[in-house]
Amino acid sequence: MKADIVGVVTKAEAGINADFVDIGQICEKNQLDYIYVKNINELESKTYIQQKKPDLILCLGWSQLLDEEILKIPAEGCIGFHPAKLPYNRGRHPLIWALALGLESTASTFFYMDAHADTGEIVSQRELPISYEDDATSLYHKVMNVAVDQLEEIMNDLEKNMLQKIPQEIGGGNVWRKRGKRDGEIDWRMSSRAIYNLVRALTKPYVGAHFVYQDQEIKVWKVREIITKEYDYIEPGKVLSVTGQMGYRIKAGDNVIELVQCEPVHMEIGEYL
Repeated sequence: MKADIVGVVTKAEAGINADFVDIGQICEKNQLDYIYVKNINELESKTYIQQKKPDLILCLGWSQLLDEEILKIPAEGCIGFHPAKLPYNRGRHPLIWALALGLESTASTFFYMDAHADTGEIVSQRELPISYEDDATSLYHKVMNVAVDQLEEIMNDLEKNMLQKIPQEIGGGNVWRKRGKRDGEIDWRMSSRAIYNLVRALTKPYVGAHFVYQDQEIKVWKVREIITKEYDYIEPGKVLSVTGQMGYRIKAGDNVIELVQCEPVHMEIGEYL
């Protein structure tokens, strides 16, 4: 977009974020000034931003809230990004929750940041469909491609002083909670669709869904849902057959799940998980 990027504040390591990318390498390649920080609200970060005197701050993929002192620095304010249809689905892990819950659409939203999480005035929002075949990787790229187009429009509108601001209905919508390890565990009593959704939600670049076999945690990256009435009399969690090297078919709460891609594991037909 040929924007004048005066500085970048980023992190040097992933911490708990499985989809982490070192932006510092991109800055060096493009000769952009940057600093690594651990806490965006510490004095070093604030001093750096103040010295750069930015007209606008773009906040992308940052898990901490910016405090009021930072929000007041740029004359044009701070614009944040959230891959959900605000005011719905504020909060944590929006792409994972959308897939895990089996939603049929999500959105890419840019908004002016305020003191709260994902509550500011919306400046751009585009809805996009989630197909049955989508997983975390494909949905991630789908949203990012849309977001790039939106950013170009936002920058153009800002230059022309034509950027529209739409207040959110603060009383409406919902907030998604932080997920924990247990949220990623497959319980074979779940429906086949719930298991399928969980696996595709947590596949790469995320941590992967898992199940426990002989006290070991087995990561699952891809499954196939088999809709059938053939095994209605079989209890959930039974290993029904082995297809190929590790293509196990397992009885779910209703239908059958085939493990297409998972960590190496040797199970016998007739075993229960």
